[in-house]
Amino acid sequence: MPAHLPLFPLGTVLVPGLVLPLHIFEPRYRELVADLQDKPEDQRLFGVIAARSVEPATLQGTELPDAGTPALPARSRFPELFRVGCTALVQEVTSYDDGRYDIVAVGQDRFRLVQLLPDAGTSYLTAQVEYLDEPDGEDEVTYLAELVGLRFAAYRERLRVEQSGVPTDPRVLSYLVAAAAALDLRERQQLLEAGSTAERLRAELALLRREIGLLDAFAALPAVDLPRAPIAPN
Repeated sequence: MPAHLPLFPLGTVLVPGLVLPLHIFEPRYRELVADLQDKPEDQRLFGVIAARSVEPATLQGTELPDAGTPALPARSRFPELFRVGCTALVQEVTSYDDGRYDIVAVGQDRFRLVQLLPDAGTSYLTAQVEYLDEPDGEDEVTYLAELVGLRFAAYRERLRVEQSGVPTDPRVLSYLVAAAAALDLRERQQLLEAGSTAERLRAELALLRREIGLLDAFAALPAVDLPRAPIAPN
């Protein structure tokens, strides 16, 4: 069913299960946090949507004050925003005397933008959205999850990241990899938009293979040769 959701455009992609700390300083998002605090704790939801027209490296984890304003037409095609985002549930709020906030939110559910609501009466962007299902996609989703789990462990080993167990739930694993792997914004967005868990896992198998290949290639090169080494996508 369509629902109304306040939006927070960011230069990053939020996926279900990911913890999102934010420093809130702009007036419109101060208003958003204040409005959320008036709601019951389990209803303090806002939508995080990534902007397609900015460089993610310059805006990682920061507010995008100019991405999608309430002045946009009600049925805008959202040229500066991706169409699929993720709700965030506020779990912690720290307020400051000057009106700023630090919040911690956790990704919950995927949604698709349906319609902007420029007359919602708020300074922040509000939209009508529809929530997306989370189908497994195919019978061999468990097998795909096992393959991704093994390849993800190999990837983390090459990064010298402390190893811990991976989730056994294929959907949870698929979002863990989407959040933790070193991917650019558009690749992470494509994983968020995947039509099924199986589709996401298949894409991650290919992405992890590429990243492992790059790590192996660079590790095998003398340090003096690294600046001259070509970067191969496959």
